[in-house]
Amino acid sequence: MPPMSWSLPQSREPELMDDPGIAEPEHLHALSALARINLVSRTAARLAASVHDLLDGRSSAGDVTVVDVACGGGDVTLDLARRLGRSRAAGGVRVLGVDVSPRAVARSQAVAARRASSAAFEVRDVLTEGCPPCDVAVSSLFLHHLDDPAASRLLQSMAAAARVGIVVSDLVRSRIGLGLAVVGTTLLSTSRIARVDGPLSVHAARTPGEYRRLCDDAGLDTASIRRVWPERVMIRWRRPSAGAPR
Repeated sequence: MPPMSWSLPQSREPELMDDPGIAEPEHLHALSALARINLVSRTAARLAASVHDLLDGRSSAGDVTVVDVACGGGDVTLDLARRLGRSRAAGGVRVLGVDVSPRAVARSQAVAARRASSAAFEVRDVLTEGCPPCDVAVSSLFLHHLDDPAASRLLQSMAAAARVGIVVSDLVRSRIGLGLAVVGTTLLSTSRIARVDGPLSVHAARTPGEYRRLCDDAGLDTASIRRVWPERVMIRWRRPSAGAPR
């Protein structure tokens, strides 16, 4: 049977921002562009709401630790810290952003200092070092950079590190998503890198069904997968209580 006209074949090509030799001005410009796109897409707002739901009903004694995996320029991490700090008045919250790029982490730390944010940042390659221990591990726009075996290992690492659960936001591979990526990067940024990488990211992303299979392969068969605007998915997994049926 021929593919449906609205289907979009998957292809994963190296993105410009993943090049370790990228010039610093272009890299920082692209990170700023991504920050605007994340703001319009309400990425941090949705992550914060899902984290809050995971933590709802849990003991508020002591601080809660949230790790943002592959935090990039830190815009989502900073917004997440602000939102969670405001919503968890009964207990403190520590938000840590980790990324493999020293330049991205340095930018995040500088922005955090200017905003007097409580968010912290550190250089860490989660693919080799694993996710740091936490209550909740989150990630946005990272899974599509990874092939299925690496993405499955990442989800397993996040789940093993998280006492309560994980939340992941990423793109949906669709022609609508491709159109939104082209229009969004054109209207929201003058970054050449963002305009090239945006469509490449959509081509590399997965369909909701493929995200379902990825979670199942990672042992997260109880994860919920919800499609949200603008052509993204929200994956949420809660660690089963001891003795609870799977």
